Amino acid sequence: MRYPTIQSKNKTSDIIRYNSDLTTTNSKITLDQNLFSFLLEGNKSVQYAGKKITINPNQFFLLSAGNCLMSEKTSAPNGKYRSVLFFFDNELLTDFFTRHSIPTRHSISEPSGEPFLVFEKDAFLTNFVDSLELILSSVPSLSQELQRVKLEELLIYLSGCYPELLRRLHDNGYYSERDVLIRQVVTANMYNVVTVEELAFLCYMTLSTFKRHFANLYGTSPRKWFQEKRMQKAAEMLKNSNLDLSEIHLELGYENLSSFIQSFKQVHGTTPKQYRLNSLDA
Repeated sequence: MRYPTIQSKNKTSDIIRYNSDLTTTNSKITLDQNLFSFLLEGNKSVQYAGKKITINPNQFFLLSAGNCLMSEKTSAPNGKYRSVLFFFDNELLTDFFTRHSIPTRHSISEPSGEPFLVFEKDAFLTNFVDSLELILSSVPSLSQELQRVKLEELLIYLSGCYPELLRRLHDNGYYSERDVLIRQVVTANMYNVVTVEELAFLCYMTLSTFKRHFANLYGTSPRKWFQEKRMQKAAEMLKNSNLDLSEIHLELGYENLSSFIQSFKQVHGTTPKQYRLNSLDA
């Protein structure tokens, strides 16, 4: 699924309302723009690289451009799911950071490299979202100028409350086309039988160049990163499914059972069989 955009002077943004009566919907989305997702009714989850984050109407997401994610929407008890989506491109973000100096006040404990951030709504942010709803219900189409004003308002407020977070987004969260390509290729092949050499080829890079850029993005080597993500998934499957080891190792891209068991022991310190037994006893 790709979302719509509005173009103006090479800088684009779009604010839309999303309403649904479906109890649960799942979709794979490719983000061409950055996205603030303000939840009004229901619950929303985003899954990326083996990590799942769920928000409620008291929170909202910032999802970065250039990523493929799984999105799950669950309606409220009244059967409604409502949200306001605010899309904007990297050029608008760069323009904001060019014109504003973001102070450093707090240290942020969240790991770098994640394509999404979660914010808690306060009185100001609740009123901000209400103002977006009011504008959307009153004006047939929002001008790019008005959208940029609302984006500026939001970013200025967040920069005062989360200065380190905004600085990290500027430094590490918005990537070149090369880095976006690496993330897309890695996400698409996380559980496929693919070598690091083949990943480098898919990214149009030499092996050494791919490894260097991968380490800059993920903080570790491709081999170790893929192994840890697959073993995290393996642990979830062992605890939450009745699949046997032969099914699990094939689904996670391992060509033989022995290499799967060896990798699992390296990450979890025990065999998959013992891990499952321990989970049942817990």
